[in-house]
Amino acid sequence: MDDLPDKLTQLAARLETLERRVFLLEHSTEAPALLPAPGPRALLAIQAPDERAFGQSGGVFSVLGKAMLGIAGAYLLRAVAEVSALPKLAVAAVAIAYALGWLVFAARTKSGEWIASGIYASTSALILAPLLWELTLRFTVLPTIVTAGLLSAFVISASLLAWGRNQASIFWVANVAAALTALALLVATHDLAPFIAALLLMAVICEYAAVRNRDLSVRPLIAIAADLAVWALVFIYAGPQSARVEYPALGRASLLAPGCLLFLIYAVSVAFKTVRLKRRITVFEAGQTLVAFLLAACSLLYFDPGSGATVLGLLCLLLSSVSYAVLFRFLDGNVERRNYRVFATWSVGLLVAGGWLCLAPPWLAVCLGLAAIVATVSGARFGRLTLELHGVVYLVAAAASCGLPAYIFGALVGALLSAPAWIAGFVCVCAAACYAAGRPLPGARAKERLLQLIPACLAVCFIAALAVRGLASLMSLRMTPEVFHVAFIRTLAMCTIAFTLAFFGSRWRRIELSWIAYAALVFVAAKLLFEDLRLGHLGFIAASIFLFAVTLIAVPRLARWGQNTEGGTAGSHMKSMI
Repeated sequence: MDDLPDKLTQLAARLETLERRVFLLEHSTEAPALLPAPGPRALLAIQAPDERAFGQSGGVFSVLGKAMLGIAGAYLLRAVAEVSALPKLAVAAVAIAYALGWLVFAARTKSGEWIASGIYASTSALILAPLLWELTLRFTVLPTIVTAGLLSAFVISASLLAWGRNQASIFWVANVAAALTALALLVATHDLAPFIAALLLMAVICEYAAVRNRDLSVRPLIAIAADLAVWALVFIYAGPQSARVEYPALGRASLLAPGCLLFLIYAVSVAFKTVRLKRRITVFEAGQTLVAFLLAACSLLYFDPGSGATVLGLLCLLLSSVSYAVLFRFLDGNVERRNYRVFATWSVGLLVAGGWLCLAPPWLAVCLGLAAIVATVSGARFGRLTLELHGVVYLVAAAASCGLPAYIFGALVGALLSAPAWIAGFVCVCAAACYAAGRPLPGARAKERLLQLIPACLAVCFIAALAVRGLASLMSLRMTPEVFHVAFIRTLAMCTIAFTLAFFGSRWRRIELSWIAYAALVFVAAKLLFEDLRLGHLGFIAASIFLFAVTLIAVPRLARWGQNTEGGTAGSHMKSMI
């Protein structure tokens, strides 16, 4: 009955507010000056409920005073545990219940009082964290697995209480405090497995909260804590056993499970939100999934050296297939282009990594070359620029796996190597096939031209290397080639290729070949300066300069002549482009 006058005042204020709203609706076209000004009771009703409630409860000082009383009670229980003859386990149970009581008290605050609920939740965390530290390390009352279980129970209780009353501050404080406590105890006790399990449970809770559009700000902190814990496990147990005598022995399953579960948590979360809920993937989600995958891969490679690489390779190939299926089944045409690009990057990266782990270099080059042809042809057939880009990536990876760049560099710049293996020729054929599969695009954009330029450049460079190697072999039948001989042979081969590319590039409407022809001229000019003039014989220097001069004059004319043989509008168009 004491608060009856206050209730009547609030009721009168609400009636006054309703009268004002009705007046606004009836006179919405009149001047604002005619509208009645709100009275003090209406202003009291319009005031934010959380501000009124927080002010009526005594403000922040009152809340801090209550929190300090809670801390004092925790110290009292600590003193009882020191001097009393009561079992420490019983006192610990009372103290834990006391800390959880403050968590319930934080959840029972009014809906808008997020400052008060956050302070009370912090009080609960400040009571529980030191308590668990002492019970585990100093008094040795609780084993590590029980301590980790209590931390997990604390987070679960806070999550249920916070979600039930929509109080994000409780969820945030509980998760951060539990994660920091788990990391500290993980380092202090040298028992990693129980606290890693607790951190993984927190990660699951945070991802579930993200799926339900709950509080999202704490997710990166929990993810970083889980990453650090799993990385510590890999770092410590991957070293020699003599360096970790203080750590308990763990079986293979216990060593492999944390990294794999961490990746599974974030992979399932990202897949569900992007495919089922059609949400945009965030930078944090993409980066965290990659970090979790790398930790899982390190776990497999370090803790299963016998078959870990093969298992990881097969897993990469499986994930690449799943990612491709998601890409073209659910994300193709989606308005969220970031999802499409992220899954496309994962698909191509996983396929290359899986092949590299499972296959020998020759067969890897064969498979990647065939994959490049399939991707390029499919991209040209269905108008998918992403597939054409993947074809270029597979082609470059195939060339790298068979040593093709080293052979080309040695033939054109360094020391001549022996004849290339058959696999290098196969990759060159795949490059030519990928270039031929792309249609000529007179009005194509720069990135589309680049996708056609890379396969053409790879095939042309290999042909130039074969030409240099063949001419050097023919010369070696009559004499031993000197460095100036090799320099002249390189000039001759590159000038001949520039002639050929300039003509057929314009005749076939393949402007990329003309670009490579002019790039070959720049390469010959640099070679004359740094190789022929420095190492060559005077006669061969003169011959190289003569060839370069003739090529420099003839290449533009050959390009124009090739265009003129086409005649009509197409030739004029290509001439303007050259």
